[in-house]
Amino acid sequence: MSLPQIRVAPVRDRTAHREFLAFPYRHYRNDPHWVAPLRIAQRDLLDTAKHPFWAHAELQCFLARNAAGAVGRIAAILDRNYLEFHHEPAGFFGFLETVNDPEVAQALLEAAAGWLRQRGARVFRGPMNPSTNYECGLLVEGFDSSPQVMMPYNPPYYAALLEQAGLRRAKDLYAYYARTREAATGKVARVARRALQGNELCIRPMRTHDLKAEATLAWEIYNSAWGRNWGFVPMSRDEFLFLVRDMRPILDPELILFGEVGGKAVAFVLALPDINRALKHARGRLFPLGLLKIMYHKRTIRSLRVITLGVLEEYRTAGVAAGLYAELIRRSSRRGYQDAEMSWVLEDNVLMNRSLEALGARRYKTYRIYEWN
Repeated sequence: MSLPQIRVAPVRDRTAHREFLAFPYRHYRNDPHWVAPLRIAQRDLLDTAKHPFWAHAELQCFLARNAAGAVGRIAAILDRNYLEFHHEPAGFFGFLETVNDPEVAQALLEAAAGWLRQRGARVFRGPMNPSTNYECGLLVEGFDSSPQVMMPYNPPYYAALLEQAGLRRAKDLYAYYARTREAATGKVARVARRALQGNELCIRPMRTHDLKAEATLAWEIYNSAWGRNWGFVPMSRDEFLFLVRDMRPILDPELILFGEVGGKAVAFVLALPDINRALKHARGRLFPLGLLKIMYHKRTIRSLRVITLGVLEEYRTAGVAAGLYAELIRRSSRRGYQDAEMSWVLEDNVLMNRSLEALGARRYKTYRIYEWN
């Protein structure tokens, strides 16, 4: 479709695909908080022949151009796993970047929605990059700092553009911040002790000698524990293992903990050092000097992000989550980490939000999923 002086076209060839990938690096070049993702990682994620996510999903990218060149981009995503799991005719948009122009944003959104409608979608939701198992949501509060590892970032004006285009809030996602030394005391420490004693909870770190088996165990807990969450999409084993392989260079076994009761794994928590602190200096490139910059600045990382905590449903009220959090905070503080982000948490996940507040964490960023229907 087109608007005056604006043309939105599907990405069909290599030249357009390179332009789609390159747009954010130019768009954010003067933004002090944006962290450029590695270009090779972005190429891999959007490679429908390589990345296992696309074994169960379809993708169509679009570019918006005017006489001066590219002014925006968007991707339409149809995930068959979501359709089968939720029985909802929903399609998704993601990888949205645009100049501050309502006409450009409207044109991009309508192009993606039109492609999805042709394939039976009746609900249009996002941003998903490309699902809730990856980066998702639009930053709407907390623009004064850079995003942590595997979290999105965007300018403040994006929310207004989406709302002007007719999208409304579907769900908010919260990110919490805590100082590690302060978080290991108080109510949660007491709850954790009761969980360890009353449930015979044993907490152990990931066993590095058998990473594939440990990743498979985490995958089983993840799909079971998160199955009732809003927007959840089950991950295939291949997809989960692909993510673990991507994370492997920054995995710290002391930050990946399993909770066992009677020898059975009932929970796990995954945290990663905030590699964004080092990636920021590479500006998206490994060569010629990017890798050296990453390795140099990696040594100075003192922050971590708690990416996921999964507890099997029958153990959720037994203090298992608090026990895992408290042990993670204790271990991370001992290893020199000074602060942690816990993200993301659904706005209506009352139990988890209360647990984090009891931990002494404060909500400092909000991300929003929008939808049309």
